[in-house]
Amino acid sequence: MSDIGFIGLGNMGAALVRRLMADHTLHVWDLNQAAVDALVADGAKAANGPGGVGASGAELVLTCLPTSVQVHEVIFGPDGIAASLPKGALIADMTTGDPLATKEMAARLAAEGIDMIDAPVSGGVSGAEQGTIAIMVGASDALFEKVKPAFGSISPNIFHAGDIGSGHAMKLINNMISSCIRIATFEGLALATKAGIEPKRFAEILSKGSGRGYVADTSLPKFVIPGRQNQDFGLALMHKDLTLATKLGQDMGAPLTTGNYAREVFRSALNQLGQDVDITQIIRIFEAAADVDICAAQDDFDR
Repeated sequence: MSDIGFIGLGNMGAALVRRLMADHTLHVWDLNQAAVDALVADGAKAANGPGGVGASGAELVLTCLPTSVQVHEVIFGPDGIAASLPKGALIADMTTGDPLATKEMAARLAAEGIDMIDAPVSGGVSGAEQGTIAIMVGASDALFEKVKPAFGSISPNIFHAGDIGSGHAMKLINNMISSCIRIATFEGLALATKAGIEPKRFAEILSKGSGRGYVADTSLPKFVIPGRQNQDFGLALMHKDLTLATKLGQDMGAPLTTGNYAREVFRSALNQLGQDVDITQIIRIFEAAADVDICAAQDDFDR
């Protein structure tokens, strides 16, 4: 697959395209023309809309969009890729999407001779840039083997989660667990700060204990404590993922007591902080509840 189409050039999509360009010719499109132009300057080829991506000659088209609604639009809309892709082509959706919607789209495409798999990623933009990101693939064995060489240009961490929809289910569950850990850690940080423990020291100790993980190792020292720096992932996007994860739990008849709690904490944070804030800013909810200012406290320790 020397030619690959790519739709959705946000922070994550653009990072994935740059990894792929080392080994493939990329035909790209996004509503944001500046994002397209930046990648064209690096060697990608601009397509004229989703239909142009489908007509580019690429046998593999990747989508990386905010929700499954947008994926459906770029595939089946008036200028959708389904109308221009040749039979036997493969669409791999890297969106954090709805597993049931993905299964429905895959069934519709199969009737037209086009394959679809899901392949969401986890590890952040930095993981995509560094080639360490995890790719969770929902596909048949044959389609997994077909797409694996192309995904190898992105990262060696390619996992076959199961059949179609399994990749999206795995990503939603991953994000649900991550969100639960995040809010528990932030709550603990607020308490530790109020108890007089230096925030940096809290993160250092936590990262060596049983509470260690990405939030303790990376989010706290790199983004939260040095002034609530943005991680380039929206609070609203994570709430969307939590909503899909808990919906999946309802559909499967699996109780998600902690996941539902996390979803409501994120909903409350959105109501208080606004729809366009970064995920790091949820720390403010816990600071307000505990009546502490973590960044100011760290400044006092640094003096």
